[in-house]
Amino acid sequence: MATNHHDTGYKELFSYPEFVQQLVEGFAPTEIAELMDFSTLKNHSGNYITPLFEEKFEDVVWSVEVTWQGVTQRVFLYILLEFQSSVDRTMPIRLMHYVACFYDHLLKTQVTTPGNGLPPVLPIVLYNGSERWTAQQDVYDMVQPEPPTFLRVYQPHLRYYLIDEGRYTDEELGLRQTPLSGVFSIENASASREALQQAVNRVVAIIQADPQKDRIDAILTRWLKRHLQRLGAEVNLEQLNSLVEDRDMLAENLENWAQKERQVGREEAEKRALEEKRTTVRHLLAFGVLSDEQIAEATGLAVADVQALRIADKH
Repeated sequence: MATNHHDTGYKELFSYPEFVQQLVEGFAPTEIAELMDFSTLKNHSGNYITPLFEEKFEDVVWSVEVTWQGVTQRVFLYILLEFQSSVDRTMPIRLMHYVACFYDHLLKTQVTTPGNGLPPVLPIVLYNGSERWTAQQDVYDMVQPEPPTFLRVYQPHLRYYLIDEGRYTDEELGLRQTPLSGVFSIENASASREALQQAVNRVVAIIQADPQKDRIDAILTRWLKRHLQRLGAEVNLEQLNSLVEDRDMLAENLENWAQKERQVGREEAEKRALEEKRTTVRHLLAFGVLSDEQIAEATGLAVADVQALRIADKH
């Protein structure tokens, strides 16, 4: 996985089984989730070498028992965290390669043998960029134009399941009262401070209702600190140890940050307005018809400023 600075916080979230469960139950097709026994989730994340992309990448891989027609087997959930801001249209090829490397790893470490066969995989791409995801979801669909019938059966197939966070509306996320849906709301709310504060309030309510309140609070507090740093928030989070206990402090910090941004916005608007006035004054001076007083009157700029611009323009 081409790791980038966005995924350390998420990597940590998906090292906890309950977040993996919330991802599958809340955002994957329901018929898949219903067959899974989440109490059997087992973490297999690690480093797999992928020669094709000359990179070492850490992956989020879990297995879970699935019972289907009376047979129980382990399915590997291969979760790829795609946190670049733009869509990688080569994703189907990357995933085909990653899954092949993962199978190779299972054979090399003798988790299975070619004779015993390979376990099923569910590849999931979790994307949180601002553009909507447009890449093909099966490598077969990249083969253009579609080959004639006799060739079709020889083309590779690998489909992944896409979870594009930005596609979910606030209402849709609100229907899923899980810590992870709260995380998605915070990610989606980053554009406006008011929305961010609302999303944080929603997360606090979700944490308070959770039977594992303290554990979830600690996990999400760490995640939120990283998230706010990523947004470039000018907030002091040293003291933030719990979203539940310290929520007033956090709200105050977010409010101060919002005010600072509004102040900067106002200053920039004033600067722009002044520039526009000066441009107008220069045009009027160039006509050479009006006196400095008349120009000052027309533009609302002080006479001294108009005179200064006249002198500056002469030089």
